[in-house]
Amino acid sequence: MNAKSADARELVVALVLATVAQALVSMAIFAPAVLAPAAQADVGVGASTVGIFISIVFAAAAFAAPLGGAQVVRYGPVRVSQYCLLWAAGGIALFATASPPVIVCAALAMGFGYGPVTPASSAMLASRSPDRLRNMIMSIRQSGVTLGGVLAGALLPGLTIAYGWRVSSFAVGAACLLCAAVLQIVRERYDTERTNVRHPEHRSYAALMRVVFRHAELRQLALTSFTYSGVQMCFGSFLVVFLTQRAGMGYVEAGVIYSTAMTGGVIGRLLWGVLADYFGRPRVFLGILGVTMWLSAFAMAQVTTQWPYAAVLVVSAVFGISAFGWNGIYIAEVARIAPAGNVALATGAAIVFTFLGIVIVPVLFWLVITLGGSYPAAFMLIGMIALSGGLLFFRKPAVAS
Repeated sequence: MNAKSADARELVVALVLATVAQALVSMAIFAPAVLAPAAQADVGVGASTVGIFISIVFAAAAFAAPLGGAQVVRYGPVRVSQYCLLWAAGGIALFATASPPVIVCAALAMGFGYGPVTPASSAMLASRSPDRLRNMIMSIRQSGVTLGGVLAGALLPGLTIAYGWRVSSFAVGAACLLCAAVLQIVRERYDTERTNVRHPEHRSYAALMRVVFRHAELRQLALTSFTYSGVQMCFGSFLVVFLTQRAGMGYVEAGVIYSTAMTGGVIGRLLWGVLADYFGRPRVFLGILGVTMWLSAFAMAQVTTQWPYAAVLVVSAVFGISAFGWNGIYIAEVARIAPAGNVALATGAAIVFTFLGIVIVPVLFWLVITLGGSYPAAFMLIGMIALSGGLLFFRKPAVAS
């Protein structure tokens, strides 16, 4: 086998490992949103409070992400991915207790698992990805997030009806544990660049944040990711609840639409990554995606029980293509402009803003519904938030500071 073939094989294996780990951790994160209508009677709170759960998850993720970037440098991306899977498995098991205080702990555990998984997988792929394919490769890897949603929407409603929502929770946790065990087989092969020497820059959370604030292009990406990620998580967290409560759909019907929307996200991530590489204009596509999210949110706000099932399916798919389609280009851009080429640290620092959007925007969505508002008003709000992020990319490009 020549060197080029060996490098290609290494890249493919790394891409598969990173995508599967991302998918299973994401499946654990999305599972409560899918299980909420079935679990609400046992938990004793309304299904719409899943937005609070998600905010807690990503508050913890925002704390863990930059520290995870430093851990990748010290322990290697595969080891950090294993830790993420173990945290996710523990979190979904705690969720199955149906005790609200324990579920708060479950959200924190899931956040500690979700935060470092993107810096870990980015580091695993960045050094193995040719520049001309960077957006596509990162988009394939990031499709693991939406693939996790696809699996949650496609498998968990039927499993819940047959065996109960707790069994569904434990099944997700078991899959995470199995993946962590499999990664141990290849750990020495892919964690070759780790060091046990702690770098001074890794000690300070504030120092990691300065990585973003000192770089104009990175700041712009981080601010847009705040808006896009918040819209993405509102759509992913509230869709099943919205369809069952406002659109009058059955649980399985809503699960099919949820899975379709997530499938649209998988397709979107691959499509936008290919187009960004082909045209060499990733930021233009990031702006277009913001406009598409705005239009999709406006359309979703009009959905009622009178809408045909097929129409809701189409709107949800388009929303999924845009709201879940941007992440690969974003991560690729962060990797491209990472100061001093330190992809893990730059990704871990920038993604804090991504997670803060997920913490704050779903709470706003929930507040609009709870404080006398409505789902249409909430969807209109997140549509404007997405548009504000997209318009940043139609301004004069930022100049690195």
